[in-house]
Amino acid sequence: MTHPDTPPSIHPDPRSPAHPRPETPPSIHPHPDTLAVHPPHVEVTGSRPLGVPLHQGHVFAFDSADALAEGFTSPDAFLYARLGNPTVRTLEDAVARLEGGASGLSFASGMGAVNAVLLSLLGSGAHVVAQTCLYGGTYAVLTDLAARWGVHVTYVSGTDPEEVRAALRPETRLLYLETIANPTTRVSDLPALAAVAAEAGVPVAVDNTFASPLLCRPLDHGADVVIHSATKYLAGHADVLGGVAVFKDRELYGRVRRHAVEQGASTDPFAAWLTLRGLQTLSLRVERQCANAAGLAARLAAHPAVAAARHPSLASHPDREVAARLLPAGGGGVVSIDLAGGRDAGRTFVEAVRLASLSVSLGDVKTLVMHPASTSHHQLDAAALAAAGIGAGTVRISVGIEHVEDLWADLEQALDRVMEKAD
Repeated sequence: MTHPDTPPSIHPDPRSPAHPRPETPPSIHPHPDTLAVHPPHVEVTGSRPLGVPLHQGHVFAFDSADALAEGFTSPDAFLYARLGNPTVRTLEDAVARLEGGASGLSFASGMGAVNAVLLSLLGSGAHVVAQTCLYGGTYAVLTDLAARWGVHVTYVSGTDPEEVRAALRPETRLLYLETIANPTTRVSDLPALAAVAAEAGVPVAVDNTFASPLLCRPLDHGADVVIHSATKYLAGHADVLGGVAVFKDRELYGRVRRHAVEQGASTDPFAAWLTLRGLQTLSLRVERQCANAAGLAARLAAHPAVAAARHPSLASHPDREVAARLLPAGGGGVVSIDLAGGRDAGRTFVEAVRLASLSVSLGDVKTLVMHPASTSHHQLDAAALAAAGIGAGTVRISVGIEHVEDLWADLEQALDRVMEKAD
Protein backbone atom coordinates (compact mmCIF):
# COMPACT_ATOMS: atom_id res chain seq x y z
CA MET A 1 0.00 0.00 0.00
CA THR A 2 1.28 3.47 -0.77
CA HIS A 3 0.59 6.71 1.07
CA PRO A 4 -2.27 8.72 -0.49
CA ASP A 5 0.17 11.57 -1.31
CA THR A 6 2.64 9.22 -3.02
CA PRO A 7 2.20 8.26 -6.67
CA PRO A 8 2.52 4.47 -7.11
CA SER A 9 5.82 4.84 -8.95
CA ILE A 10 7.57 6.67 -6.10
CA HIS A 11 9.71 4.71 -3.69
CA PRO A 12 9.90 6.70 -0.37
CA ASP A 13 13.24 6.76 1.41
CA PRO A 14 13.00 4.01 4.09
CA ARG A 15 15.81 5.66 6.10
CA SER A 16 13.68 8.64 7.04
CA PRO A 17 11.90 8.05 10.40
CA ALA A 18 10.09 11.36 9.92
CA HIS A 19 8.16 9.74 7.07
CA PRO A 20 7.14 6.26 8.31
CA ARG A 21 5.29 5.32 5.14
CA PRO A 22 5.05 1.76 3.85
CA GLU A 23 7.60 0.96 1.19
CA THR A 24 6.60 0.46 -2.40
CA PRO A 25 7.53 -2.89 -3.86
CA PRO A 26 11.22 -3.02 -4.71
CA SER A 27 10.33 -3.84 -8.31
CA ILE A 28 8.99 -0.30 -8.84
CA HIS A 29 11.75 2.14 -9.69
CA PRO A 30 11.08 5.90 -10.04
CA HIS A 31 11.99 7.63 -13.26
CA PRO A 32 15.00 10.03 -13.07
CA ASP A 33 12.58 12.92 -13.62
CA THR A 34 10.86 11.97 -10.37
CA LEU A 35 14.08 11.28 -8.48
CA ALA A 36 15.27 14.82 -9.30
CA VAL A 37 12.13 16.28 -7.73
CA HIS A 38 12.15 14.03 -4.64
CA PRO A 39 15.66 13.90 -3.10
CA PRO A 40 16.08 11.78 0.02
CA HIS A 41 15.73 13.41 3.43
CA VAL A 42 18.89 12.83 5.45
CA GLU A 43 18.24 12.52 9.17
CA VAL A 44 21.09 13.42 11.54
CA THR A 45 21.51 10.72 14.20
CA GLY A 46 24.23 10.23 16.77
CA SER A 47 25.42 13.84 16.48
CA ARG A 48 24.06 17.35 16.09
CA PRO A 49 25.04 20.34 13.94
CA LEU A 50 27.16 22.85 15.84
CA GLY A 51 25.68 25.74 13.90
CA VAL A 52 21.97 26.54 13.63
CA PRO A 53 20.54 24.74 10.58
CA LEU A 54 19.13 26.91 7.82
CA HIS A 55 15.60 25.77 6.96
CA GLN A 56 15.19 27.69 3.71
CA GLY A 57 12.00 25.91 2.60
CA HIS A 58 8.85 28.01 2.82
CA VAL A 59 6.27 25.23 3.01
CA PHE A 60 6.04 22.06 5.14
CA ALA A 61 4.33 18.73 4.46
CA PHE A 62 2.19 16.69 6.85
CA ASP A 63 1.34 13.03 7.15
CA SER A 64 -2.34 13.50 7.97
CA ALA A 65 -5.15 15.87 7.09
CA ASP A 66 -5.85 16.50 10.78
CA ALA A 67 -2.27 17.54 11.46
CA LEU A 68 -2.36 19.96 8.53
CA ALA A 69 -5.63 21.47 9.74
CA GLU A 70 -4.27 21.89 13.26
CA GLY A 71 -1.22 23.64 11.83
CA PHE A 72 -3.39 26.58 10.76
CA THR A 73 -4.41 27.34 14.34
CA SER A 74 -1.27 26.50 16.31
CA PRO A 75 1.38 29.23 16.65
CA ASP A 76 3.92 26.48 17.35
CA ALA A 77 3.37 24.53 14.13
CA PHE A 78 5.47 24.89 11.00
CA LEU A 79 3.11 25.11 8.06
CA TYR A 80 4.06 28.03 5.83
CA ALA A 81 7.05 30.33 6.32
CA ARG A 82 4.94 33.46 6.73
CA LEU A 83 3.43 31.80 9.80
CA GLY A 84 6.59 30.21 11.16
CA ASN A 85 9.92 28.62 10.26
CA PRO A 86 12.35 26.64 12.45
CA THR A 87 15.33 28.94 11.78
CA VAL A 88 13.20 32.05 12.32
CA ARG A 89 11.77 30.53 15.50
CA THR A 90 15.29 29.94 16.77
CA LEU A 91 16.05 33.64 16.30
CA GLU A 92 12.82 34.66 18.02
CA ASP A 93 13.56 32.40 20.98
CA ALA A 94 17.19 33.55 21.18
CA VAL A 95 16.32 37.25 21.33
CA ALA A 96 13.42 36.60 23.72
CA ARG A 97 15.84 34.81 26.04
CA LEU A 98 18.32 37.69 25.84
CA GLU A 99 15.57 40.18 26.67
CA GLY A 100 14.02 38.02 29.39
CA GLY A 101 10.66 37.86 27.60
CA ALA A 102 8.03 35.18 27.16
CA SER A 103 7.97 35.12 23.35
CA GLY A 104 9.42 36.88 20.35
CA LEU A 105 8.29 37.71 16.83
CA SER A 106 10.69 38.26 13.96
CA PHE A 107 10.09 40.60 11.03
CA ALA A 108 11.56 41.52 7.66
CA SER A 109 12.83 44.85 9.03
CA GLY A 110 12.87 47.00 12.13
CA MET A 111 10.03 49.07 10.70
CA GLY A 112 8.12 45.84 10.16
CA ALA A 113 8.34 45.26 13.91
CA VAL A 114 7.37 48.87 14.70
CA ASN A 115 4.36 48.76 12.39
CA ALA A 116 3.21 45.38 13.67
CA VAL A 117 3.17 46.62 17.26
CA LEU A 118 1.51 49.96 16.48
CA LEU A 119 -1.09 48.58 14.07
CA SER A 120 -1.96 45.73 16.43
CA LEU A 121 -2.36 47.81 19.59
CA LEU A 122 -3.95 50.96 18.14
CA GLY A 123 -7.30 51.62 16.55
CA SER A 124 -9.27 54.55 15.22
CA GLY A 125 -9.32 57.40 17.75
CA ALA A 126 -6.71 55.82 20.02
CA HIS A 127 -4.23 58.00 21.91
CA VAL A 128 -0.47 57.43 22.12
CA VAL A 129 2.08 59.07 24.40
CA ALA A 130 5.51 59.05 22.76
CA GLN A 131 8.81 60.68 23.49
CA THR A 132 9.71 63.65 21.35
CA CYS A 133 13.00 62.34 20.02
CA LEU A 134 12.06 59.23 18.05
CA TYR A 135 13.53 57.47 15.07
CA GLY A 136 12.24 59.28 11.99
CA GLY A 137 10.49 56.22 10.60
CA THR A 138 8.52 55.73 13.82
CA TYR A 139 7.58 59.43 13.83
CA ALA A 140 6.39 59.09 10.23
CA VAL A 141 4.17 56.09 11.07
CA LEU A 142 2.56 57.91 14.00
CA THR A 143 2.00 60.98 11.83
CA ASP A 144 0.39 58.82 9.14
CA LEU A 145 -1.85 57.07 11.67
CA ALA A 146 -2.90 60.45 12.99
CA ALA A 147 -3.93 61.56 9.49
CA ARG A 148 -5.65 58.35 8.37
CA TRP A 149 -6.98 56.77 11.56
CA GLY A 150 -7.44 59.79 13.78
CA VAL A 151 -4.82 58.46 16.22
CA HIS A 152 -3.88 61.23 18.65
CA VAL A 153 -0.25 61.53 19.72
CA THR A 154 1.10 63.51 22.66
CA TYR A 155 4.86 63.97 22.66
CA VAL A 156 6.78 64.12 25.92
CA SER A 157 10.43 64.50 26.84
CA GLY A 158 10.79 60.92 28.07
CA THR A 159 12.52 62.05 31.24
CA ASP A 160 9.70 63.33 33.47
CA PRO A 161 7.14 60.86 34.93
CA GLU A 162 4.74 63.67 35.81
CA GLU A 163 4.76 64.84 32.21
CA VAL A 164 3.66 61.36 31.18
CA ARG A 165 1.01 61.28 33.90
CA ALA A 166 -0.42 64.59 32.67
CA ALA A 167 -0.48 63.34 29.08
CA LEU A 168 -2.43 60.14 29.77
CA ARG A 169 -6.11 60.00 28.79
CA PRO A 170 -8.85 57.37 29.13
CA GLU A 171 -8.30 56.49 25.47
CA THR A 172 -4.50 56.15 25.79
CA ARG A 173 -3.49 52.77 24.41
CA LEU A 174 0.31 52.94 24.40
CA LEU A 175 3.38 54.66 25.84
CA TYR A 176 6.19 54.49 23.27
CA LEU A 177 9.81 55.10 24.28
CA GLU A 178 13.38 54.52 23.15
CA THR A 179 16.01 53.33 25.63
CA ILE A 180 18.64 55.56 24.02
CA ALA A 181 17.10 58.18 21.76
CA ASN A 182 18.06 58.47 18.12
CA PRO A 183 20.27 60.48 17.56
CA THR A 184 20.53 62.64 20.68
CA THR A 185 21.48 59.72 22.99
CA ARG A 186 19.00 60.91 25.64
CA VAL A 187 18.26 58.04 28.03
CA SER A 188 14.66 57.40 29.09
CA ASP A 189 13.99 56.76 32.75
CA LEU A 190 12.19 53.53 31.95
CA PRO A 191 11.29 52.39 35.49
CA ALA A 192 9.76 55.74 36.45
CA LEU A 193 7.86 56.23 33.19
CA ALA A 194 6.64 52.63 32.98
CA ALA A 195 5.36 52.79 36.56
CA VAL A 196 3.10 55.72 35.65
CA ALA A 197 1.77 53.86 32.60
CA ALA A 198 1.18 50.71 34.68
CA GLU A 199 -0.95 52.66 37.15
CA ALA A 200 -3.22 53.61 34.25
CA GLY A 201 -3.17 50.15 32.68
CA VAL A 202 -1.36 51.41 29.58
CA PRO A 203 1.13 49.05 27.90
CA VAL A 204 4.67 50.28 27.28
CA ALA A 205 6.66 49.66 24.11
CA VAL A 206 10.40 50.39 24.09
CA ASP A 207 12.69 50.52 21.09
CA ASN A 208 15.88 49.02 22.48
CA THR A 209 17.87 49.07 19.23
CA PHE A 210 20.53 51.55 20.42
CA ALA A 211 21.20 49.67 23.65
CA SER A 212 20.86 46.00 22.68
CA PRO A 213 19.81 43.46 25.33
CA LEU A 214 23.38 43.40 26.66
CA LEU A 215 23.20 46.98 27.93
CA CYS A 216 19.55 47.15 28.98
CA ARG A 217 16.56 44.83 29.24
CA PRO A 218 13.48 47.09 29.23
CA LEU A 219 11.15 44.27 30.29
CA ASP A 220 13.02 44.22 33.60
CA HIS A 221 12.12 47.90 34.02
CA GLY A 222 8.38 47.73 33.34
CA ALA A 223 8.08 47.53 29.55
CA ASP A 224 5.54 45.18 27.96
CA VAL A 225 7.12 44.87 24.52
CA VAL A 226 10.65 45.53 23.30
CA ILE A 227 11.44 46.32 19.67
CA HIS A 228 14.72 45.91 17.82
CA SER A 229 15.91 46.74 14.38
CA ALA A 230 17.90 43.50 14.14
CA THR A 231 19.71 45.06 11.19
CA LYS A 232 21.77 47.02 13.68
CA TYR A 233 23.60 45.56 16.70
CA LEU A 234 21.96 42.12 16.72
CA ALA A 235 23.19 41.21 13.23
CA GLY A 236 26.01 43.74 13.17
CA HIS A 237 27.68 43.15 9.82
CA ALA A 238 25.80 45.31 7.26
CA ASP A 239 24.52 42.25 5.41
CA VAL A 240 21.02 41.57 6.74
CA LEU A 241 17.70 43.37 7.20
CA GLY A 242 15.44 42.36 10.06
CA GLY A 243 13.41 43.26 13.12
CA VAL A 244 12.33 41.56 16.34
CA ALA A 245 9.68 42.28 18.96
CA VAL A 246 9.81 40.56 22.35
CA PHE A 247 6.80 40.38 24.67
CA LYS A 248 6.54 40.15 28.43
CA ASP A 249 3.62 37.70 28.27
CA ARG A 250 2.05 35.29 25.83
CA GLU A 251 -1.29 37.12 25.74
CA LEU A 252 0.21 40.27 24.24
CA TYR A 253 2.38 38.14 21.94
CA GLY A 254 -0.69 36.37 20.60
CA ARG A 255 -2.54 39.63 20.12
CA VAL A 256 0.23 41.09 17.97
CA ARG A 257 1.01 37.83 16.18
CA ARG A 258 -2.56 37.52 14.88
CA HIS A 259 -2.15 40.80 13.04
CA ALA A 260 1.51 40.36 12.13
CA VAL A 261 1.06 37.15 10.15
CA GLU A 262 -1.63 38.83 8.05
CA GLN A 263 0.46 41.96 7.49
CA GLY A 264 3.09 39.74 5.90
CA ALA A 265 6.34 41.39 7.05
CA SER A 266 7.81 37.98 7.84
CA THR A 267 11.50 37.23 8.15
CA ASP A 268 13.32 35.38 5.41
CA PRO A 269 14.98 32.28 6.92
CA PHE A 270 18.39 33.21 5.50
CA ALA A 271 18.16 36.66 7.12
CA ALA A 272 17.29 34.96 10.41
CA TRP A 273 20.26 32.62 10.01
CA LEU A 274 22.62 35.55 9.37
CA THR A 275 21.26 37.36 12.42
CA LEU A 276 21.81 34.28 14.58
CA ARG A 277 25.39 34.18 13.35
CA GLY A 278 25.78 37.84 14.35
CA LEU A 279 24.35 37.23 17.83
CA GLN A 280 27.28 34.97 18.65
CA THR A 281 29.66 37.95 18.67
CA LEU A 282 27.21 40.53 20.05
CA SER A 283 28.84 40.81 23.46
CA LEU A 284 32.33 41.21 22.00
CA ARG A 285 31.22 43.84 19.51
CA VAL A 286 29.12 45.87 21.94
CA GLU A 287 31.88 45.92 24.56
CA ARG A 288 34.39 47.30 22.04
CA GLN A 289 31.89 49.74 20.53
CA CYS A 290 30.96 51.16 23.94
CA ALA A 291 34.60 51.59 24.91
CA ASN A 292 35.48 53.21 21.58
CA ALA A 293 32.45 55.52 21.74
CA ALA A 294 33.23 56.69 25.28
CA GLY A 295 36.84 57.39 24.37
CA LEU A 296 35.93 59.29 21.22
CA ALA A 297 33.16 61.26 22.94
CA ALA A 298 35.61 62.70 25.49
CA ARG A 299 37.98 63.81 22.73
CA LEU A 300 35.22 65.18 20.53
CA ALA A 301 33.85 67.25 23.40
CA ALA A 302 37.22 68.99 23.72
CA HIS A 303 37.66 69.82 20.03
CA PRO A 304 37.10 73.50 19.12
CA ALA A 305 35.00 72.62 16.04
CA VAL A 306 32.46 70.80 18.23
CA ALA A 307 29.84 72.91 19.94
CA ALA A 308 28.48 69.93 21.89
CA ALA A 309 29.14 66.20 22.15
CA ARG A 310 26.60 63.72 23.47
CA HIS A 311 27.19 60.25 24.87
CA PRO A 312 25.79 58.82 28.12
CA SER A 313 29.32 58.33 29.47
CA LEU A 314 30.05 62.07 29.49
CA ALA A 315 29.70 63.95 32.77
CA SER A 316 27.94 66.70 30.81
CA HIS A 317 25.20 64.36 29.55
CA PRO A 318 21.79 65.46 30.92
CA ASP A 319 20.81 61.86 31.71
CA ARG A 320 24.11 60.76 33.20
CA GLU A 321 22.53 59.54 36.43
CA VAL A 322 19.77 57.61 34.65
CA ALA A 323 22.34 56.07 32.31
CA ALA A 324 24.45 54.94 35.25
CA ARG A 325 21.42 53.02 36.59
CA LEU A 326 20.05 51.59 33.33
CA LEU A 327 23.25 51.18 31.31
CA PRO A 328 25.90 50.10 33.83
CA ALA A 329 27.83 48.08 31.23
CA GLY A 330 28.23 50.99 28.80
CA GLY A 331 26.50 53.91 27.17
CA GLY A 332 26.15 52.44 23.71
CA GLY A 333 28.09 52.81 20.50
CA VAL A 334 26.56 56.03 19.17
CA VAL A 335 27.97 59.53 19.69
CA SER A 336 26.29 62.65 18.36
CA ILE A 337 27.96 66.02 17.95
CA ASP A 338 26.79 69.50 17.07
CA LEU A 339 29.17 71.34 14.80
CA ALA A 340 29.41 75.09 15.26
CA GLY A 341 29.13 75.75 11.53
CA GLY A 342 25.65 74.26 11.13
CA ARG A 343 24.55 72.33 8.03
CA ASP A 344 27.59 73.36 5.95
CA ALA A 345 29.94 72.15 8.66
CA GLY A 346 28.02 68.88 8.93
CA ARG A 347 28.30 68.32 5.19
CA THR A 348 32.02 69.07 5.23
CA PHE A 349 32.62 66.67 8.12
CA VAL A 350 30.73 63.67 6.75
CA GLU A 351 32.41 64.06 3.35
CA ALA A 352 35.89 64.45 4.88
CA VAL A 353 36.06 61.19 6.82
CA ARG A 354 38.19 58.48 5.21
CA LEU A 355 38.20 55.46 7.54
CA ALA A 356 34.60 55.97 8.63
CA SER A 357 31.90 55.63 5.97
CA LEU A 358 29.18 58.12 5.10
CA SER A 359 26.21 55.81 5.47
CA VAL A 360 22.87 55.29 7.13
CA SER A 361 22.30 52.61 9.77
CA LEU A 362 24.29 51.89 12.92
CA GLY A 363 25.58 49.06 15.07
CA ASP A 364 27.90 47.83 12.33
CA VAL A 365 31.44 46.58 12.91
CA LYS A 366 32.54 49.55 10.78
CA THR A 367 32.20 53.17 11.90
CA LEU A 368 29.46 55.11 10.09
CA VAL A 369 28.68 58.84 10.05
CA MET A 370 25.57 60.63 8.85
CA HIS A 371 23.65 63.91 9.03
CA PRO A 372 20.28 63.08 10.67
CA ALA A 373 18.37 66.22 9.61
CA SER A 374 18.77 65.28 5.94
CA THR A 375 18.64 61.49 6.28
CA SER A 376 17.17 59.43 9.14
CA HIS A 377 14.97 62.31 10.31
CA HIS A 378 14.16 63.98 7.01
CA GLN A 379 10.45 63.40 7.74
CA LEU A 380 10.57 66.00 10.55
CA ASP A 381 10.00 69.67 9.78
CA ALA A 382 12.13 72.40 11.36
CA ALA A 383 9.92 72.66 14.44
CA ALA A 384 9.89 68.92 15.02
CA LEU A 385 13.66 68.73 14.58
CA ALA A 386 14.15 71.50 17.13
CA ALA A 387 11.77 69.82 19.58
CA ALA A 388 13.71 66.58 19.19
CA GLY A 389 17.01 68.33 19.87
CA ILE A 390 18.37 67.77 16.36
CA GLY A 391 20.22 70.76 14.95
CA ALA A 392 21.32 71.69 11.44
CA GLY A 393 24.87 70.78 12.40
CA THR A 394 24.11 67.56 14.26
CA VAL A 395 26.15 64.57 13.10
CA ARG A 396 25.61 61.01 14.29
CA ILE A 397 28.61 58.74 14.63
CA SER A 398 27.94 55.01 14.96
CA VAL A 399 31.23 53.75 16.33
CA GLY A 400 32.59 50.43 15.10
CA ILE A 401 35.19 48.01 16.42
CA GLU A 402 38.25 49.49 14.69
CA HIS A 403 41.23 50.60 16.80
CA VAL A 404 40.24 53.75 18.67
CA GLU A 405 43.40 55.65 17.72
CA ASP A 406 42.77 55.08 14.04
CA LEU A 407 39.20 56.29 14.47
CA TRP A 408 40.28 59.40 16.32
CA ALA A 409 42.87 60.24 13.66
CA ASP A 410 40.15 60.09 11.03
CA LEU A 411 37.60 62.14 12.98
CA GLU A 412 40.20 64.70 13.98
CA GLN A 413 41.35 65.32 10.42
CA ALA A 414 37.69 65.72 9.36
CA LEU A 415 37.12 68.26 12.17
CA ASP A 416 40.26 70.10 11.16
CA ARG A 417 38.85 70.28 7.63
CA VAL A 418 35.67 71.84 9.07
CA MET A 419 37.74 74.50 10.80
CA GLU A 420 39.77 75.21 7.69
CA LYS A 421 36.65 75.82 5.63
CA ALA A 422 35.20 78.08 8.33
CA ASP A 423 38.26 80.39 8.27
